[in-house]
Amino acid sequence: MVASVDMISDLLQPTIEALDLELWGVEHIARGRSSLLRIYIDSPQGITIDDCERASRQVSGVLDVEDPLSGEYTLEVSSPGMDRPLFRFEQYSQFIGDVVNLRLRTPIDGRRKFKGVLEKAEADQIVMTVDGELIEIPFQQVDKANIAF
Repeated sequence: MVASVDMISDLLQPTIEALDLELWGVEHIARGRSSLLRIYIDSPQGITIDDCERASRQVSGVLDVEDPLSGEYTLEVSSPGMDRPLFRFEQYSQFIGDVVNLRLRTPIDGRRKFKGVLEKAEADQIVMTVDGELIEIPFQQVDKANIAF
């Protein structure tokens, strides 16, 4: 069985919260016969190596019992870092005024990649200033996003 990233997030959320940490996001990247499961954790105090180790041990136990992924995979637990990826719409509002990179599922005006200042994130719309122009992008169009560092 191969669970979706959302299912894995839902599965791991209580475990991460029990450690007084926030589950920032989950990525599952297929690599031939194996895959990489990357778990991003955060906290207001920042993330230490010890936090990553504690979370990794707990997450590994849950994954061993629940077995949401078929085949071999590597588990990686880390902080989101300076160029933190954005996974959920509600995360965008924390970064109003910051420069953001977006990659879209389908092109808008012939472009799939945008880099600009995040102006607003409301009503499932992301508003950015790109090359001096204000653009609105529906959140459902976003394939990948991160803070530009």
